[in-house]
Amino acid sequence: MRRRAWGWNPTGRRRWAMAALLLGHLGWILLGRGPGGRWRALMDLAGTPTRMVSGRLEAWRDHRRQRLDTYKAAVAEATRLRAQVAAFQAERDALAPRLVEADEAIRLLGLKKLLPLSFTPARVIASTRRAPFGGLFLDLGSDGGLQPDQGVICPEGVVGRLWEVGPTQASLLPLDAYNASTGVMLARSRATGVLQGLGPGKAALRYIGSQEGVQVGEPVYTSGLDRIFPRGLLVGYVSSVRPRDVELQVEVSLAAPLDRVNLVLILPPRPQLELPPPAQPKPTEKPKVRKGAP
Repeated sequence: MRRRAWGWNPTGRRRWAMAALLLGHLGWILLGRGPGGRWRALMDLAGTPTRMVSGRLEAWRDHRRQRLDTYKAAVAEATRLRAQVAAFQAERDALAPRLVEADEAIRLLGLKKLLPLSFTPARVIASTRRAPFGGLFLDLGSDGGLQPDQGVICPEGVVGRLWEVGPTQASLLPLDAYNASTGVMLARSRATGVLQGLGPGKAALRYIGSQEGVQVGEPVYTSGLDRIFPRGLLVGYVSSVRPRDVELQVEVSLAAPLDRVNLVLILPPRPQLELPPPAQPKPTEKPKVRKGAP
């Protein structure tokens, strides 16, 4: 029986021995005396990219989680602020009429101090101005001492006069009503005429001669000749002037906001013709200094 040639060849055995020796020496060089530490270092080096990627991924997840939490908190805060703003707006809308009325009452008190007359305050409870021959309705009547043809004013100017007076309510004929007429005068020339209503917020000034120099924007005041209003209350401003045959065709924009007036002052019946100017404050007397005093 023939034996295998490679198993008994001395040259092959030496080659295998030299290769094993070289591999062992190379491993000893690479691994050193502590092979476990070297292997761990190699494994750590090989796992560094994976750890870097996983660290970056975990940091990105944490950042995304924080941003999501911040976004949820911001959405909740925005929802709360929207509800708060809506509540504030509802409260403001509810208080707006009261604030307007309070401001109007303050201005009425100031007007009452300027005019030396006894006024009766009243509140506008309804308006039919848009209807033909409509007017305003007040919450005061004959039980409060009112009677027809009393003048009615507001801080901005003349409103109109009482038309019909019941026990607890009264109707007011505004200046812009088609059947309303009031004695007025121009500010510059003092020419007198009659104001007749033309519709919402407008009136015509009649019986002004063509020789009068009327200018657009000129104030128009009550003349006091109708014995309903005293002389000198603001009625409105001239908005247009057109010449005609004998008299000028003058249109006036009323000063009083008839669509928004809430509180008014009612003049006494047949007031005095002209209001006296307000009293001037007395000058303070200087103390007398005796001669020879230090």
